[in-house]
Amino acid sequence: MTEMKNQPVVGRRAFVGGTLAASSLAFLAACGKKENTASGSGSTSTAAEGGTLNYYINNPVCIDPYNVQEDQGTQVEFQLFDSLMKFDFEANELKPLACESYEVSDDVKTFTFHLIEGATFHNGDPVTAADFKRGWTRLVSPKSAVQVEYGPSQIAYHLSMVKGYSELAAGDADDFAGVTCPDDNTLVVELTAAYADFPYVCSHPALAPVPEAAESDAKNFYLAPIGNGAFMMKPDTKWEDGQYIDLVRFDDYHGDKAKIDGIHFGVQKDIETAYKEFQAGNFDVADVPTAQIDAAKKEYGTSEDGYTMNDKGRMLLGAEPSTYYLVCNTTIEPFNNADFRKGVSLAINREAICESIFKGTRTPADGIVPPGIDGYKEGAWEFSAYDVDKANEYLDKVAPMNGDSRGISMVLSYNQDGGHKEIMESVIGDLAKVGVEVTSDTPEWSALLSKYDNMDFQIGRLAWVADYPIMDNFLYPLFHSDSLGGDNKSGYSNAEVDKMIMDARGITDDAARIAKMQEADALIGADLPVIPVMFYTHTLVGSSRIKNLYIDPQKKAYLGRAELSA
Repeated sequence: MTEMKNQPVVGRRAFVGGTLAASSLAFLAACGKKENTASGSGSTSTAAEGGTLNYYINNPVCIDPYNVQEDQGTQVEFQLFDSLMKFDFEANELKPLACESYEVSDDVKTFTFHLIEGATFHNGDPVTAADFKRGWTRLVSPKSAVQVEYGPSQIAYHLSMVKGYSELAAGDADDFAGVTCPDDNTLVVELTAAYADFPYVCSHPALAPVPEAAESDAKNFYLAPIGNGAFMMKPDTKWEDGQYIDLVRFDDYHGDKAKIDGIHFGVQKDIETAYKEFQAGNFDVADVPTAQIDAAKKEYGTSEDGYTMNDKGRMLLGAEPSTYYLVCNTTIEPFNNADFRKGVSLAINREAICESIFKGTRTPADGIVPPGIDGYKEGAWEFSAYDVDKANEYLDKVAPMNGDSRGISMVLSYNQDGGHKEIMESVIGDLAKVGVEVTSDTPEWSALLSKYDNMDFQIGRLAWVADYPIMDNFLYPLFHSDSLGGDNKSGYSNAEVDKMIMDARGITDDAARIAKMQEADALIGADLPVIPVMFYTHTLVGSSRIKNLYIDPQKKAYLGRAELSA
């Protein structure tokens, strides 16, 4: 998914246990100040019963499953809803969540899911197969009450391989033909083509069930969703836009009950403001601004596994399945010239950005697919290296150097919050050294996304976090022709790449499927429609109130397992 401010699933192996190398103001005021003691000293604490955990988020785009397109809204929705499957990073395997088991047809086109019996929504309604069909249908159909009210989903493409998707998305059908419910506890999904990795798609938080109220009362559901997860919206509250979202434990949850009483998601406009509130004791979890990383590591101690906050360390630096990159508008000059794109990429000193700005907590990107995703190859994209001489060679093919300038300029679009300004200034400095003049275009995030959607840009910054742990989730949404107008914001279209991706989807053997995806990845890397810059890591910190909290590589917090100190 596209990131919101920093920038949710990941590879099936390397992220487990690994790290990368070397709110409303009124609520906050009412909290008062609490001491945030250093936690790296090895002190221990006793777990308390219940309590409310205060968690910083930026204002979400959406917390209704139909459009959870970024990490902030997904964090909230993940606590409220259970999808069919989940990827368990600690066990390193895909597991059933809202289903007990599933079966796959021999042609890998039909998947039959058997739901957990007795599960209920927060309003007491039973969770049935029809509720999953309703949830998936409203994700796609422009006739659904939520889309009529709030506009189309940006993430409907996750279901594009399901039979009947095109007709439903076009408004030519009212029923999702490929999704059927033989009985209350059986969901059958028929695909238009073989797709061996489809169960991974079913781990996406957006593919959750919704009760009938989601259609009959779409406005209220949008602000106070009724889910089937371990937490529910606090009674008589809703998402207070730009302020807070309050959740409480759902005591009738079908799985293990949450240990804490509730969660206060406090909304702040940026990381810097939120971290000040964290230091004042008003948040238990916050992102750490890049300038504060070294101090936070020293004060709070570094987590042993990179993902778990406890008394041994509260600063998380675990690897994320996410890539920070520059997207090129390949439909206009000079970015329709691959040699120019390659020259720009080769001129960027990624190592300097990671070391000087991020204190070594991020890693230079050598492709769009990050380490940890099965199929990652070190150095996969040749032109993601730093080589000034080679950069000049490629740029000379487009605009030869005349003195200290090539007589060519470009506009770099980015939002300035979240530390992006410093990164882009480094890129601008690197390009100046090879004779490319760069001017900045710095709209707000929402306006920047509109520019990308309208192809009204030259080159801009974006980031991508895997929705589920397969190469396909990087290659299909970012580069397949079917994704044009969606997450493929570069305008890139290559029929050979399209065919390779679709051929790979139908291969049942894991190794062979990944090899075919690697072929597609190599072609994309040679064309270079986007310029990878760096791979992310967590930079999250927890307060001394936290006894134990696990935040997975996607930044999804397992708050149902969280414990607060007595």
